[in-house]
Amino acid sequence: MHEQKLLDDHLDWLEAESIYIIREVVAQCANPAMLFSGGKDSIVMFHLARKAFQFGDRTVKLPFPILHIDTGHNYPEVIAYRDAVVENTGVKLIIGHVEDSIKKGTVRLRKETDSRNAAQAVTLLETIAEYEFDALMGGARRDEEKARAKERIFSFRDEFGQWDPKAQRPELWNLYNARIAKGENMRVFPISNWTELDIWQYIAREKLELPSIYYTHQREVVKKNTLLVPVTNVTPKAPGDLSEILSVRFRTVGDISCTCPVLSTAATPMEIIAETAITEITERGATRMDDQTNEASMERRKKEGYF
Repeated sequence: MHEQKLLDDHLDWLEAESIYIIREVVAQCANPAMLFSGGKDSIVMFHLARKAFQFGDRTVKLPFPILHIDTGHNYPEVIAYRDAVVENTGVKLIIGHVEDSIKKGTVRLRKETDSRNAAQAVTLLETIAEYEFDALMGGARRDEEKARAKERIFSFRDEFGQWDPKAQRPELWNLYNARIAKGENMRVFPISNWTELDIWQYIAREKLELPSIYYTHQREVVKKNTLLVPVTNVTPKAPGDLSEILSVRFRTVGDISCTCPVLSTAATPMEIIAETAITEITERGATRMDDQTNEASMERRKKEGYF
């Protein structure tokens, strides 16, 4: 009983901080939006936003749209979940398509199956310019990766959408400064102080629904180095590859070309909490091919305008 009370107090504190941040964005920014991919972090953030603007029994109407940058290489379960959220809540959805950037020539790939993950930065910046967003809320967390660990909650981006880690603003006493010049942008991370374990404990407490691929299922994969690469039309088997069908789940969800599952038989949030509590590898380190090249991969992409 005492341990549950401590856990609830901890989650209540995180929830209150996130709601405060979301409300600060609305108070300080003229035209914000919330990034929503259908992944667990954006689902939690969206739930927090609805709590932030829930007043009595009135229907929740968010004062901003949700924005999805669609690579065209998404797991169908995630897109189906995204569309169901829009239908069930009535939230306005804006989609920026990487495919449109490819057609315009602002994104160039060597071949159709190349990863489109990094290319999202171009489409994101084009969408920001088109809709004149001055702030985007995202579900990044500091425990995910080194570059994200040193990013502020209100992260300033210049007129080129670039992040300079040496030109960030102090955030003393939870006071945030969102003032920007025309063309500049803020990226805001309401769940920055949460961990993967916090996310799953909150999902369990709030009884949040997730795309089915977050739980154990059978999937054909190829073992490559330390990763389980799913066999799909985007990531087909190469000559000589040996595939097998294993019980897996996804710890994080992104572009098919760079997101891998992990071995797991966890079918409920509580079972995933038990697995997460003893894991020694971050979710991106265990599942993301695009972060395997070198330790500076994420920081380089963020400086170029990535989420």
